[in-house]
Amino acid sequence: MADEAGVIERLWRYPIKSTGGELLQSVQVDLRGLVGDRLYAVRDGDGRFGSGKNTRRFRRMDGLLHLSSRFADGAGEPPELLDTDGRVVADPTTHLRVHLGRDDVELAREGAVSHFDQLPVSVLTTATLDWVRRAVPDVPVDERRFRPNVLVRTPPGTPPFVEDTWIGRAARLGATVRIDFQRSSERCVMTGQAQRDLPHAPAVLKAIATAHDNRLDALATVLTPGTVRVGDPLVLG
Repeated sequence: MADEAGVIERLWRYPIKSTGGELLQSVQVDLRGLVGDRLYAVRDGDGRFGSGKNTRRFRRMDGLLHLSSRFADGAGEPPELLDTDGRVVADPTTHLRVHLGRDDVELAREGAVSHFDQLPVSVLTTATLDWVRRAVPDVPVDERRFRPNVLVRTPPGTPPFVEDTWIGRAARLGATVRIDFQRSSERCVMTGQAQRDLPHAPAVLKAIATAHDNRLDALATVLTPGTVRVGDPLVLG
């Protein structure tokens, strides 16, 4: 049975992994995810990708969140890298080396190893985002701390963490795109890292850990490609 869960309020794409993203009014979605999302990353001399954490694939590189990225005119590669003042830099790799204080990093397009931490599409609701704001009332919070692709405005009275009930279900975004919700994101220190006008705030992760086992959002794979737009419904089932 179809069930409209809300409407798309914002769409985010992050052309260069772990940098600030770009707000879109519409975006193409293919089987990999939002076209161009995390297609590039900052790669170090060991082949690990710049991130907010250290793992086998990722290297923590503090400072990336103060930069942002976008595709010029919505298309074309490589993406533009914007400095801390929002200006396009002429040479991304050179700028990254100075900004990060490392001489072994470069801007790299995705190859055989995925740039995604987990699954390609992250969906977050305003119901959950509002809960975070109430949990840490002294901390500026918006969805940028959680880096979703899709922010869904849910109806009044929707409980926080409603995304949990979507796991194991398929959904339609707009007219054609279908996705399959599989699990939620396991959150890390990146949620509290400073970025642009958001200050360092470790209380955010602590609140999520205490209330919801470090999990927040719903992660999905793509079943049917197409186009999604701000204002499109998210329909479960």
